[in-house]
Amino acid sequence: MKIVFDFGGVLFHWHPASFLARVWPHRAATVEEGASVAKAFFQNYGGDWGLFDQGLIGADEVIGRIVARTGWPIEDVEAVLRAVPGELALIPGTAALITDLRAAGHTLHYLSNMPEPFADHLASAHPLHEWFESGLFSGRVKHIKPGAEIFQLAEQQFGARPEELLFLDDHPANVDAVLNRGWQAILFTDAAAARRQLVERGLLAA
Repeated sequence: MKIVFDFGGVLFHWHPASFLARVWPHRAATVEEGASVAKAFFQNYGGDWGLFDQGLIGADEVIGRIVARTGWPIEDVEAVLRAVPGELALIPGTAALITDLRAAGHTLHYLSNMPEPFADHLASAHPLHEWFESGLFSGRVKHIKPGAEIFQLAEQQFGARPEELLFLDDHPANVDAVLNRGWQAILFTDAAAARRQLVERGLLAA
């Protein structure tokens, strides 16, 4: 089985509501307020941020667009982008899953919506080439989940038929998209739940 990992929220910590509450306490004094601000900032990963994720605009342009759209000071928006790499901390439970899946003989790949600057950070900060046989970042291939094009590219890159792939992702739309292509999928909520499901599928020992 070829097992494919999403990154943000699966292998690396990503919780925009609490992130913005920490980075912007003057705008989001609570996590609940952070969730509201996150909707405006990240636009549910569409709009300006979606173009950034897809590699169609760079960091300077997405900053300018967010400033123009929201009226927030450019210094505040720049501070958020500077803080993102530090937010993307490795999730130990998922890292342990990777170790155990590799030991069990599975081939691992990654498929992540990630702007190029943050993809470059993760590639330099972690031994991705040791953990994964290959992978795709949306910012580098100019396509984004849940669009069909990036999943087609993944099948080609990973050298696999859809039924040979199992995807772990935390967004229901992405899970639905791959299931419709014939992949297997697990909607990731946390590493412990993912491990239980992998054991149930016979892919890991109990």
